[in-house]
Amino acid sequence: MPPSPTASERTRQLRRVALSGLLGTAVEFYDFLVYGTVAALVFGELFFPGADPAVGTIAAFGTFAAGYVARPIGGIVFGHFGDRLGRKNMLLLTMGLMGGASFLIGLLPTYDTVGVWAPVLLITLRVVQGIAIGGEWGGATLMVVEHAGEKRRGLWSSFTQMGAPLGSLISAAVVAMVSTLPKDQFAAWGWRVPFLLSVLLLGVGLFVRLKVVESPLFAEVKKDRAESRLPILDVLKRPRPVLLACCVGIGAFTAQSLLTSYLIAYATGIGYPRPQVLTALTVSAAVALVVLPCASALSDRIGRRPVVLTGAILSAATAFPVLALVDSKSSGALILAVVIGHGISQSLMYGPLGALFSEMFGTRVRYTGASLGYQGATLVGAGFSPMIAGSLVASSGNGTPVALLLCGGSLITALTVWFVRETSRTSLGEDPTPDLPTTPHTEEITA
Repeated sequence: MPPSPTASERTRQLRRVALSGLLGTAVEFYDFLVYGTVAALVFGELFFPGADPAVGTIAAFGTFAAGYVARPIGGIVFGHFGDRLGRKNMLLLTMGLMGGASFLIGLLPTYDTVGVWAPVLLITLRVVQGIAIGGEWGGATLMVVEHAGEKRRGLWSSFTQMGAPLGSLISAAVVAMVSTLPKDQFAAWGWRVPFLLSVLLLGVGLFVRLKVVESPLFAEVKKDRAESRLPILDVLKRPRPVLLACCVGIGAFTAQSLLTSYLIAYATGIGYPRPQVLTALTVSAAVALVVLPCASALSDRIGRRPVVLTGAILSAATAFPVLALVDSKSSGALILAVVIGHGISQSLMYGPLGALFSEMFGTRVRYTGASLGYQGATLVGAGFSPMIAGSLVASSGNGTPVALLLCGGSLITALTVWFVRETSRTSLGEDPTPDLPTTPHTEEITA
């Protein structure tokens, strides 16, 4: 038997795993969000020409939704092998798939070149992206949580959560840079640059990820030969935690989708220049990088539920004021709106989710369970929101449906949190599922 690692070695490995989670998730979200940004700007005319501009935008976001539909599939596939064979190898595979699909999108011919094959290939690669990111988040998050053990799991898991705004920040900055090109040059070749640059981020992410070791909790399960034969069946035998996780995450992902990807199409449609919108998203992502670790660390002290609930209530209460700020057509008001709705409210909901979802499942099925909960929430909250919002705005002629969707998603999260057991004191070595309450409770959560 190899000697047990010392405390300093465990701390060093935990930092390396946290960095791996941060970089890996940043790469994944960079690739995923670059698509949403570019789809809002040019994919309608490049891959769905001849349609009404609103219809073209809806079609472009339809391919955006296709990636979200594929994410639960990725959660099931990679969750199965992650719970059976190990976390590390699955994370290397998801990162490679994501980066490869994004690079190939940057090389795609448009409709004018190959006709209907252009949108077919685009949707195919988008589905590959969705499958890859469906397996990435669950594995990256629980690797950090399982290495962290019983202390400060929320804070350490926030590194993986910060990958989303970091990827958004990088993607917005890169797209903002190339969007300064003349419109014809951006449509001809400029939109390809962000996708092709993803190969550089992929190389850095893989280099760091190769140096991490397997989760110690899963290593114990493997040593005892206690792996689940079919993790998905074990999870679905007791589906309540997955359903609760899906509903808890809906508010965060509705806000993320409407106030990032869809906002670009909406704001440019009412007269904002593209650079102003991308600047607002960049500022919001920078604020989120501060709020996320603070919210996650706070959840270690007072519990996951109070922090998520605060974010959900704040998001619902500010939905209509946020839209009014956007509709004012003031660049300063636009930045304030995105910071309030995404940088602060969404981050409060999103920050504790990594630790919360990981703590809701036992080690034998944690990869599958956490991935299904998370990806189910993204499918409902983020996958269809831009398409629904685009359709409703096009028919109504105003942005009220955007605020209604944002408010509705946040209220779903707020109501569901009431039914979730506080997990911040749960031991990861236990299977928490049998102990879940069957009715909402109101006990006081104390630090």
